[in-house]
Amino acid sequence: MSATVVAAPALSGCFASSATSGSAGGGDKRIRVAMMQPPRSGLSPLSDDAFKLSRWSTAETLVRLDADGDARPMLATKWRQNGRTWTFDLREGVTFHDGTKLTSADVVRSLQRAAGAAPKPRILDGVEMDVAADGAHTVRITTDDVDPLVPQRLSSPQLSILAAKAYGKKAVNPAGAGTGPFVLTESGGTSYATLDQYEDYWGGRAKAGGIDVKYIPDGTARAAALRSGEADIVEAIPVAQASLLDENQITEVPMPRTNTLYLNAESGPFRKAGLRAAAREAIDARSIVKGVYEGRADVAKGLLGPALPWADTLRAEVTGRARAADPDGAQITIGTFTDRAELPEVAAVLQQQLQKAGFTVKLEIREYANIEADALEGKFDAFILSRATILDSGDPAAYLYSDFASDGSFNIARLADAGVDTALDKASGTPAGDKRRHGIIDAEAAVLKTDAAIPLLHERVIQGDATNVVGSVKDPRERELIGLDTYVK
Repeated sequence: MSATVVAAPALSGCFASSATSGSAGGGDKRIRVAMMQPPRSGLSPLSDDAFKLSRWSTAETLVRLDADGDARPMLATKWRQNGRTWTFDLREGVTFHDGTKLTSADVVRSLQRAAGAAPKPRILDGVEMDVAADGAHTVRITTDDVDPLVPQRLSSPQLSILAAKAYGKKAVNPAGAGTGPFVLTESGGTSYATLDQYEDYWGGRAKAGGIDVKYIPDGTARAAALRSGEADIVEAIPVAQASLLDENQITEVPMPRTNTLYLNAESGPFRKAGLRAAAREAIDARSIVKGVYEGRADVAKGLLGPALPWADTLRAEVTGRARAADPDGAQITIGTFTDRAELPEVAAVLQQQLQKAGFTVKLEIREYANIEADALEGKFDAFILSRATILDSGDPAAYLYSDFASDGSFNIARLADAGVDTALDKASGTPAGDKRRHGIIDAEAAVLKTDAAIPLLHERVIQGDATNVVGSVKDPRERELIGLDTYVK
């Protein structure tokens, strides 16, 4: 059915009536979920909203990633490479939520729409590919250059495979068009979403009758929903709220997520390398971890954190950085957002530290949906962002390219550096394994040398579960939350 936008219900009681109501198929309890960020693009899978569809187990990809980041079957059962061409065999017997059968034509349609999107999904930055059917259940993907990570790329939720009904002339509507164990039946805009159990799921029947989602950007309100019993699963409990919950209600998950200060290297004071170096030397990340995060984070040694343990073993000291110049009162504006409760506090600490070093600092803080576009357009001198580093492919090269390549789609630092581009191209083209990891660390060093990005800390997400929740997924990549075996007792 089509998505419907209605007014937001009040928090009080918004989950209670659905906690024990069954789906049409079975009478199993429904799961009430409080999510942090509302959709920014109408739940389009071609945006970051795709990760909501993935966490709800409604939209699926050809490939999934295991705990080590290796590609495993999903809607494709096997694949093989021959030079620039990869061939994928599709799982047979898969039915979309609208009752149509999955065929190679559906895969071609979904992937071509993603490849032609503007902007492209991050995972396709710098990638040109031709997608063609080879029979009813086989798809060939040919890239301009030999690409060792095509299977990992196809695991990105932004490359989910949807039924034909999802694709309008402009927008993509995932309601009733996925293949997962839960079908999206209603989207209340930025207020709520409703999903029901899908009885014909190819992987078996889910243990929960459905999912009732409420978007609650305020972290204190999300934690309160768990304390009051109005939510079963809560995303991203703020550090300050964790101590107010029972220990058996929270799980601390180390994340491949880095809190970074991006400096605008294209315009404003930070176009000068010496002032970027002055900012780096002025910042004390340890005090931020201790004071703002109450020790529930790790001080950053680089852009890649402890979720990738190999990074620290390969990393060497960065050399060749510019010498720090005197800020001499240079006026800068730092932007960040309220959706992650700690970031405004981080901004306040950085303001003090940079003012002490001689900068004149103004803060601009809004909800993320209202500030992202300005950040990408370079309207701030600096921007504090909590950024997932292996969100899309399980491989950090894609993140580094997206954020720091001259033509990267998420280049908030507005960085255009030939040395960085060369290092990123080399890392991206190296086959998976030790050589690729060395190339990634070399690319990280090239970025850090410019001081266009100052990594502060690596986050640990705190997930809240009611004590009667069984089987919720604690996923460092933030792709999974509710699976086949998640249910409320």
